[in-house]
Amino acid sequence: MKDRNVHDESLHPETMAVIAGRPDRAPGGPLNAPLVPASTYHHGSELVYARDGNPGWQALEDALGELEGGHCVTFASGLAATTAILDELPSNAKVIAQRAPYYGVAELLRERAGRGLIELETHADLTADSLGRTVEGATLVWIESPTNPMLDVVDLPAVIAVAKQAGAMVAVDNTFASPFGQTPLTLGADLVVHSVTKLIGGHSDLLLGAVIAADPAFHARLLHRRQSTGATPGVLEAYLALRGLRTLPARFERMQATARDLAARLDGHPGVSRVRYPGSGTIISFETLGSADDAEAVCGAAQLIVHATRLGGVESTMERRARYASEQAVGTPETLIRLSVGLEHVDDLWRDLERALTAVQP
Repeated sequence: MKDRNVHDESLHPETMAVIAGRPDRAPGGPLNAPLVPASTYHHGSELVYARDGNPGWQALEDALGELEGGHCVTFASGLAATTAILDELPSNAKVIAQRAPYYGVAELLRERAGRGLIELETHADLTADSLGRTVEGATLVWIESPTNPMLDVVDLPAVIAVAKQAGAMVAVDNTFASPFGQTPLTLGADLVVHSVTKLIGGHSDLLLGAVIAADPAFHARLLHRRQSTGATPGVLEAYLALRGLRTLPARFERMQATARDLAARLDGHPGVSRVRYPGSGTIISFETLGSADDAEAVCGAAQLIVHATRLGGVESTMERRARYASEQAVGTPETLIRLSVGLEHVDDLWRDLERALTAVQP
């Protein structure tokens, strides 16, 4: 497999998504990185046992690392990737995060703070001004932008600059934006985190996470952390994720265009009280009139859009997020529906939404 970041830097990211992580060109050689379902390797190389690595993982890591501009390590899930970062922090490290990041991350942070492993500080709105008042002594600033499910956007260049000036490490959850929405390492972040399960995989058929590090030394620490904890991705999952990554540019462009159209239409619907859409990306959150039961009924009335806890796939999905106690606890509006826009035709999706909204309109 080729070394990381060896391609012509003038190539566009859409091209890199197609060509990065390919095997060397050789007569009769495979175009795609093959599946290598091996738990043991012959002696004589750095690979000895399955936890050490896999050519399939490496291919995905090469490709995703090139797109984000860093050095990638894949993990069994997005939360496993997050856990590996937190495990690298010193005892009693001060961690600053938003008040309501992805609930799994929030639970990890609260649990570690409750055990005295970290000092956790949360900000309702993470801005350069708010961070500047409290960043002194911080080890890590954890940023999610856009946020899930409120779709709040952080001014990454400004917030990252404040954190770095104070000597804090910055990790950005880039799951919603993807490398085709933003590349935080180019803005000064130290780490980028992905739930590869979502947009990168794109087909609702795998569970996988990734961390992309700007610093090769921290990348090496993460590799050791994965090996020592066994939080390794599956061979098939990595293969599917790389296949999904190949089509991400086209999927993201089409889904984003549809999301922009639907957000504008929802904004004018009499059954919708508020639309939350940052102007980019494939996710829309909107609040309906009436009660929580009414919003739940909208989700249930859809015939084309799938009522499920899922996002980033080729199929459109939606659900009322405050159905979960963790969302209620952080103030998610009770009628907020998160809509993940897929590849269906925009007019078909709109007819389905309009029918569902009209059927339960109070």
